[in-house]
Amino acid sequence: MTENGRIVRVSGPVVTAEGISARMYDLVLAGNDGLMGEVIKIVGDNSVIQVYEDTSNVRPGEPVKKPWATSSVELGPGLLGQIYDGIQRPLPKLMEKMGDFIKRGVSEPGLSHTKKYHFIPSVKKGVKVSNGDTLGYVQETKYHRHYILANVDGKELSGLNEGDYTIDDPVGSYSDGMPVLMYHKWPVRTPRPYRKKMAPYEPLVTGQRIFDTFFPVAKGGTAAIPGPFGSGKTVSQHQLAKWSDSDIVVYVGCGERGNEMTEVLTEFPELQDPKTGSPLMDRTVLIANTSNMPVAAREASVYTGITFAEYFRDMGYNVSLMADSTSRWAEAMREISSRLEEMPGEEGFPAYLSARLSTFYERAGVVQTMSNKEASVTVIGAVSPPGGDFSEPVTQNTLRIVKVFWALDAKLAQRRHFPSVNWLTSYTLYTDITNEWFNKNVSPRWSESRQHFMTLLQKEAELQEIVQLVGSDALPPDEQLTLEIARMIREILLQQNAFHEVDSYCSIQRQMMLNEAIIEFENYAKEAVAKEIAVESIASMKARDLLSKARFEKNFEEELKKAMEYAKNEFASMGVKV
Repeated sequence: MTENGRIVRVSGPVVTAEGISARMYDLVLAGNDGLMGEVIKIVGDNSVIQVYEDTSNVRPGEPVKKPWATSSVELGPGLLGQIYDGIQRPLPKLMEKMGDFIKRGVSEPGLSHTKKYHFIPSVKKGVKVSNGDTLGYVQETKYHRHYILANVDGKELSGLNEGDYTIDDPVGSYSDGMPVLMYHKWPVRTPRPYRKKMAPYEPLVTGQRIFDTFFPVAKGGTAAIPGPFGSGKTVSQHQLAKWSDSDIVVYVGCGERGNEMTEVLTEFPELQDPKTGSPLMDRTVLIANTSNMPVAAREASVYTGITFAEYFRDMGYNVSLMADSTSRWAEAMREISSRLEEMPGEEGFPAYLSARLSTFYERAGVVQTMSNKEASVTVIGAVSPPGGDFSEPVTQNTLRIVKVFWALDAKLAQRRHFPSVNWLTSYTLYTDITNEWFNKNVSPRWSESRQHFMTLLQKEAELQEIVQLVGSDALPPDEQLTLEIARMIREILLQQNAFHEVDSYCSIQRQMMLNEAIIEFENYAKEAVAKEIAVESIASMKARDLLSKARFEKNFEEELKKAMEYAKNEFASMGVKV
């Protein structure tokens, strides 16, 4: 059933219509081309609509249709491996129909309604089920079961039947005759329900040394990556999406450049998941809303992404959501707010900026699902402050919400130090939680080595001020050695080549081996300095170069062992007891 009205005003992506008795966030089709949008403000009998498509040539007097629905997405088998725009239109399907550029007013269902899946029920006849309960599953990929979730409020099952079905075919029925389907629709602005939220207790292992060793994020936690243009935010997000030990990854390209999204779309299908060996796309959902797409759709893309993440969480999976970048989302909010003639806040952003950011990040967490499974959504958002100014509103409001701050530094990027995470300004509030897990599951010396390295790096920063004034030669030998060991930490641990076949991913076991190798080297070096061996001689040792090169070798453990044996021989030749 639809209700018709007409357009009375057009202001960019904001259209005002009369003649439809709308509710907030109702879905509408505006203009002769049927442009999709949603109601964001109601003034008397007029409805203000945020249109998700280009409104060029739209004029007052054109019709507005209001289907009886809110802005929703289809949730069911077929999500994994898909590439959507911000309103869940499958981009590959649209490309088949009309080429590289999407025409206005085009719609396509988010899921395939013709593909058949083999449904296996897990609930017997007569059982009462409610929203979020598991009814059965289909094997969506080789390693991922797609659990079919109920979307009803306390209904008794008349029965479920195993077999091959499309998502429109009933796989059973409820006692009131209502059919059981393998998919349902969910309004994107409404968080999905769960039984209870719990405190995070386990780290999200990313395979990136600076994140895992120094500033870890917990599964179900929140993190932000702010940084200026060219500092490596997008590459860092790509690395986290590729290698984090989540079961499912949802990647939202919100207002980013088209070439960056193209890189994701071409690279992910070729990469192997380190956990399963299957293509990385098998556990990924991509939402591409590039900077040349309509600005209003950016907000929709973020809500669509977090709804997908919650849906997979409800199946019992640990999910990572990468949002790149929330600044572009905030800029879209600012533009829409100005067209609504709302009172501007700081730097023109709407007064509700902080509330919207909080609403997004607070949908992360470790929860007990409605089907009594433990699962999590981890949210990692990139922030693009203009000119790298971390005092601007989006960065500051994000920092009040998230618990991990990975600050990217333009000066480090200029020196080709990547990831360009500044180890002095970054922080994590999950240290105690993650240290306990690492000490138990990796090495009891994990937290001790991390704290030791952080102390050395902070000491190096203090000494650098003296070095810039009088030079390193004026420092006593032990402080010169501190500078040298800190340089080893920076070059061997903190730097990581995202495009190298081996160094792109470093397991936590390898990270610990590198930690211990550097500490062992430092202990020998301290003894050498005590025997009045010049620090320059230690810095020029061949073993130091071998140690640095070992992380690039496929036979990492053998090369690291050779490097340390070489180091022992060199220190022994200096008279150090090894």
